Amino acid sequence: MRILVTGGAGFIGSHLCKFLLSQGHEVICLDNFFTGKKRNIFHLLKNPKFHIIPHDITDTQIRLDQKIPHGVDQIYNLACPASPVHYQFDPIETIKANTIGVINILEFARLNGARVLQASTSEIYGDPLEHPQKESYKGNVNTLGPRSCYDEGKRVAETLFMDYHRTYGLPIRIARIFNTYGPNMDKNDGRVVSNFIIQALENRPITIYGDGNQTRSFCYVDDLIKALYILMNQNVSIGPINLGNPGEFTINQLAKKVLELTNSKSNIIYKELPQDDPVQRKPDINLAKEILNWKPLINLDQGLSKTIHYFISINKRK
Repeated sequence: MRILVTGGAGFIGSHLCKFLLSQGHEVICLDNFFTGKKRNIFHLLKNPKFHIIPHDITDTQIRLDQKIPHGVDQIYNLACPASPVHYQFDPIETIKANTIGVINILEFARLNGARVLQASTSEIYGDPLEHPQKESYKGNVNTLGPRSCYDEGKRVAETLFMDYHRTYGLPIRIARIFNTYGPNMDKNDGRVVSNFIIQALENRPITIYGDGNQTRSFCYVDDLIKALYILMNQNVSIGPINLGNPGEFTINQLAKKVLELTNSKSNIIYKELPQDDPVQRKPDINLAKEILNWKPLINLDQGLSKTIHYFISINKRK
């Protein structure tokens, strides 16, 4: 198949491009390189089935069918800044990516009769009052806070996907992705795993926001990619389906694991918790198990070791 991956040079997108190529597909990587990095996909250029198209999905002057005149069979829409540092840098552009950008993707999919998957997020649940979070949970959200550009943007993106499905019969899939980590993370993206690893490797203080008792569930990127591929290609459900690792850890536990695995001399310091930061986050993945026959296989220690090795390797290349 001929497959478009928007945000294909980003953390998750670059892994997805690599996986799709390994399955024999032709892959078009579309990215504006705001958060995506060319180094993430440079090694894929030797594959004749891999193509890069620099483009911003919010562009209303140049249509996607002009950039990709021969069409595609499937689209994975991953184009949106996904870490607070990046999506709060220009909140209006973040909202545009999830509205104007999503409409452009959906129109392109409709023109081609392509199946399209939306990479949604656990952030649509806000600071959840239900634990663990099921797909039926409507969320506990702040529509006016500094995180709202991302959280509400992703919620309206899901609405647009559902309305295109109901109105035009467009074949869609919606994945709600929980915290994901692994190689190709940007060391400066402000996410907790990359922050802790970089601070530990440099023997700088590990910075925890709040008291560290808030919880997260961390899914290694390879597990997520397999889930996205299965979700796209099954014909039982359009979603939304939670994709993540249900193993739940406090931020204090994560910090201690990183310190142990890096043999770091860093100490831990505590700072004020940002507004609307969720107290707990854990996916209920029963739907993924039932419909996709999927569950994550890589535990946190294994995934952290792989991720630490990646950050050590890129530091050596400098």
